Amino acid sequence: MTTTRRRRVGIAGALVGAASAGVAAAALAKRYAVGRIRLRPDDEASEPFGELRGRERTLVTSDGKVLHVEIDGPDDAPLTVVFCHGYCLSLESWHYQRKDLRENYRLVLWDQRSHGRSQRGGSDDSTIDRLGDDLAEVIDAYVPGPCVLVGHSMGGMTIMALADRRPELFGEKIRAAALVATSAGKLAEITLGLPALLSKVVHKVAPTTVSMLGKRGALVDRTRHAGSDIAFLMTRYMGFGDSRNVSPTLVDFAESMIRATPTEVVADFYPALMNHDKLSALHVLGPVPTAILVGDGDWLTPPEHSRAIAAALPKAQLTEVPDTSHLIQLERPGIVNDALRDLVKRVEL
Repeated sequence: MTTTRRRRVGIAGALVGAASAGVAAAALAKRYAVGRIRLRPDDEASEPFGELRGRERTLVTSDGKVLHVEIDGPDDAPLTVVFCHGYCLSLESWHYQRKDLRENYRLVLWDQRSHGRSQRGGSDDSTIDRLGDDLAEVIDAYVPGPCVLVGHSMGGMTIMALADRRPELFGEKIRAAALVATSAGKLAEITLGLPALLSKVVHKVAPTTVSMLGKRGALVDRTRHAGSDIAFLMTRYMGFGDSRNVSPTLVDFAESMIRATPTEVVADFYPALMNHDKLSALHVLGPVPTAILVGDGDWLTPPEHSRAIAAALPKAQLTEVPDTSHLIQLERPGIVNDALRDLVKRVEL
């Protein structure tokens, strides 16, 4: 072997060795980070996440999709609270609110199409407007009297879509609304906490990347379980705030809902979220009491989006919760529950 060839082989070997060392170091750091979180005291270790059950119902929508619905609490309650969950979650994400309100109020919880136990839709009907139509059909079928709507993230957008398409429901039928960690539009402009230039790059490549992953959804889904530690860390740091006391069991619960959402569904709804714009429909909520809640560390629907909603609804009550991120109803259930109880009491008959 010539001196030049030996030098090239040596350089290549060094590069491979450095890369291998880097991968090993990253894997070790990941295990260390996950291990540290999982070894923390866990007050929620015995919490029955995903085990609360109501009276199950099946709704076939006007376009033929089957939605999973659960009714909880006393049937003779004069007021119904309807919960609309967020993107990549399910009705189980309202665990603490259901647990707190089910004794005194009639609750309707439903899995939005393609999420949870509801039937998969296609890319053509994966729109916020269609979700608004689904909500209208849920109300028509399972809410005999007045109600309060509660929506988190995409669920809040669903409520806005309903306001846009069925404004006559707000007032007599829909007496109040809670918009939790959501947005009226311009999600494509969020920075995710990144520097401005890097954020622009991410937004430029994200649609193509998400679309590509969606086309290979089955393959991606088979590999998502292998990256469970990475998913755990991403859920912990994107979904929850700065508190060091976030329960590992709670993070696992949230991550399991996200992982259960097929990659194709993630890709199908992504354009709808990025193109969502319902600021002009917010005036419909003006006559009804409205609570707006957001974590001050929410990277996915930042506080300025909730402030924009509050600016359009000057009578609404805006609550910004310190050291809290996007999964506010799981991370700070006491604050969210108190806000919902206060809202319900304002409109009780």
